[in-house]
This record gives sequence, C-alpha cells and structure tokens, in this order.
Amino acid sequence: MAGILIIAHAPLASALKEFVRHVYGDVPDRLAALDVMAHEDSKLTLDKAIQVAKNISSENGLLILTDIMGATPANVASRLAHLPEFKGRVRVLAGVNLPMLMRAISYRSELIDSVMQKAMHGGQQGIIPIGHIEVALDGQLTEPLASKD
Repeated sequence: MAGILIIAHAPLASALKEFVRHVYGDVPDRLAALDVMAHEDSKLTLDKAIQVAKNISSENGLLILTDIMGATPANVASRLAHLPEFKGRVRVLAGVNLPMLMRAISYRSELIDSVMQKAMHGGQQGIIPIGHIEVALDGQLTEPLASKD
C-alpha cells in the first residue's frame, strides 16, 4: 500500500489530514501531514520530510501531495523525490484538494503510477462550478445559469 504524504503551507496539510479523520473516523496507516511554517528554512523542512517519508513509504512507493507548484512545500517534495534512497518510488502532485486526497486514499493499493493518475483525475473532476452568477456586458447581474437535467 502506497504511503501518502501531504506537504503544504501551515495549516493546510494538518487540516486535510483532519478531514480524512473526520470522514474515516481515524487516519489510515501510512498517511501523514507536514505543515510548512512561514519563513521555515527549506533544509529543515526537507529533513522533516525525509523522516516522515521513511516512516510511511512502502515497497509500493510514496505519493506526495502538495499545494502550490514552485513554493517551498513543492520544492521540498521534488528534492525528496530525487534523493537516492527514494528515487523511482516517489511521485509528487501539486494542487492538492480534497477530492484528490480521497481518490489517492481509495486507490493506494494499486501501483504508484496508477495511484498518482487516479488522484490527479479525482482532483480535476472535483473542480466544478456550482450555480455561478452571470454578469451582463452592461455590468448588471443576471440570474445564475440553470442546470440542464
């Protein structure tokens, strides 16, 4: 079963983990969260991430979900993925959201590349508009679009 590590700006990683606890009643094995504090040294964050990754990684690998591409959490995740002791067994996805996390948990018994693809697809499918307000060209608000059944 693949490990899942959420690395995100504080308090997002912990909040996502608590959401999982809320849904499942407990946190599944091999799921961990690492909150990155503002102005935390990236070397310190990497050291923390390595320790957590060693504890939850499995022969099936490790999926790291992070928040924003190019920010410290994603950079740390990328560096971790390229370390010799993890190379080839770690996949990183940026743009974490709840549907992505739930899909990763649901399919983590599959091969790591499949887990990553299903998580990514779940995250994308979870982004949908819900009754938005239309603004006319003259700036006036109009009624929300009705759903077509």
